[in-house]
Amino acid sequence: MISLPKLYAILDDCSQGERLIEFALQLQAGGCKLMQYRNKSGDAREMLADASELKRVLDASVRLIMNDRADLAVLAQLDGVHLGQGDLSTEGARKVIGPDLWLGVSAHNAEQVEKANQGPADYIAIGPVFGTLSKTNPDPVIGLGGVRDARRVTGKPLVAIGGIMRANCEAVMDAGADCVAVISDLSRDPQKSAEEFLRLLG
Repeated sequence: MISLPKLYAILDDCSQGERLIEFALQLQAGGCKLMQYRNKSGDAREMLADASELKRVLDASVRLIMNDRADLAVLAQLDGVHLGQGDLSTEGARKVIGPDLWLGVSAHNAEQVEKANQGPADYIAIGPVFGTLSKTNPDPVIGLGGVRDARRVTGKPLVAIGGIMRANCEAVMDAGADCVAVISDLSRDPQKSAEEFLRLLG
């Protein structure tokens, strides 16, 4: 069983190249130890270049996860891959990344959590907990009750995602999450924002 840091920063594709690197370095300075590189619009060459540069500049204590692409996670020597419901199966991804890299999977209801619990994923992300603008067609909001439902059906580390901010992160943890994934509320002054999240999360 892996142990997740309480803050999981998502490096979205709105930040690329030098902006992406600077954003990640500021998050690192704020104490963030787990980041995911997520690029839904770039091509494989661009994604590999960005991921490889992130891996090069970030401290070895920061775990860097690739969104969707198990093959690029291996090529860039990242620390794991995170899959959506429509991506490669967790069983297929495990064959690609091997036994040691972290494998996460998104779920949007208790049934999907229960299914993910039976597979080789190391952690499960549940959401969106609240309304989110980071996806064009988000799944239905599950609320804090959805986090509680997910907690009841899995003992695996549980990441809550979707509309999570400093104002509501403590309630999300109280509902049963082990970790919160954050995008927009880290975008302004990433170092200070990460420090505040970590202080709130204890």
